Amino acid sequence: MKRHGELFEELCRFENLYRASRKARRSKRNRKDVEQFEFHLEKNLLELSETLRNMTYRPGPFRSFTISDPKPRLISAAPYRDRIVHHALCNLLEPIFERTFIHDSYACRQGKGTHAAVNRYQQFARQNLYVLKCDVRKFFPSIDHQILLSILRRKIKDPGVIWLMSLLIGHSNVQEAVSGFFPHDDLFTQSERRRGIPIGNQTSQFFANVMLNRLDHFIKEELGCCHYVRYADDFVVLGNDTRRLAEIRDAIESFLIGLRLWLHPQKRVISRVCDGIRFLGFRVWPEYRWLVQPNVLRFRRRLRWMLREVRAGRLSQAEVTRSIRAWIGHAAHANTWRLRGQLLRCRFERGRATEVSCPSGRLVQQQSAEAAVDESQQEHPRQP
Repeated sequence: MKRHGELFEELCRFENLYRASRKARRSKRNRKDVEQFEFHLEKNLLELSETLRNMTYRPGPFRSFTISDPKPRLISAAPYRDRIVHHALCNLLEPIFERTFIHDSYACRQGKGTHAAVNRYQQFARQNLYVLKCDVRKFFPSIDHQILLSILRRKIKDPGVIWLMSLLIGHSNVQEAVSGFFPHDDLFTQSERRRGIPIGNQTSQFFANVMLNRLDHFIKEELGCCHYVRYADDFVVLGNDTRRLAEIRDAIESFLIGLRLWLHPQKRVISRVCDGIRFLGFRVWPEYRWLVQPNVLRFRRRLRWMLREVRAGRLSQAEVTRSIRAWIGHAAHANTWRLRGQLLRCRFERGRATEVSCPSGRLVQQQSAEAAVDESQQEHPRQP
């Protein structure tokens, strides 16, 4: 296996830091910390480059908050200066590791994403009868620092880059507690081994792909599973034999224990593809898909909030348009023509925005579902 060196000087170059700053400021240009850094951009980037070269760079404190929709998660946002360093590091590491990633890994990679992953799943679902759907239990809080660094060192030998990776991983704030023991653990192992990387960092997303890349190759090459799709810690394996899928599930669970990770006990289910599965925000069948109900309800709540804000003059038409178009762009990847028509029966005019006039979220989804089923029932009588 080829190991890469002489990367640190390229990482510290002003040109690389400038490219990283352009990536880090996307969709954040109006934030106060970004404006302050950008006001003296050249000076700040030169100072950052010097601290990296001297290895005196130290990350700042995280700004942590919890989101509860769709489930509770601790989000840790790094300072803008540190986000530039994260992008600068990924600028160098991503081309090296990208060549080792399999085609069917879809998280945080250029040209991939959730919609491409669902399209790929549907392609495989048309060729198979059954699907094994799995989820790694509390993945980000469970990532073991020693194992992650050992995987990174197999491809990187530059001492400066190894120092920076170790610094960023070691700087991770305290994550959600994950209970459980692995084989050969003693009473002190849990306190001696650090684990968990923050959700919300560019490096965390990249490190997650590196961590599970070994699982991808194990499933594809050693288990011989051709029909496999992974997005972050959610993955599916398709086949025509339920016993074989059960054997694959047991093999995956044993392999993950070697990485000090667990499969989620309630999210390792074998089901028929004709019954549909919930995958990456959609309810997916081989020939069509729906949006899951929580997604629809979240948009209805946001739509009502925007109506109130427009009526009060606190929200502009341009901001409303961007938000609605973004959701439509996502919803259009599912069979949602009637659903979109029901939800968007409202007018946004400053001072007199009209209220949403549509039925409840469950009824809206059912009406959309009925239209999709009616169109495909003749060709696919087994689907609901």
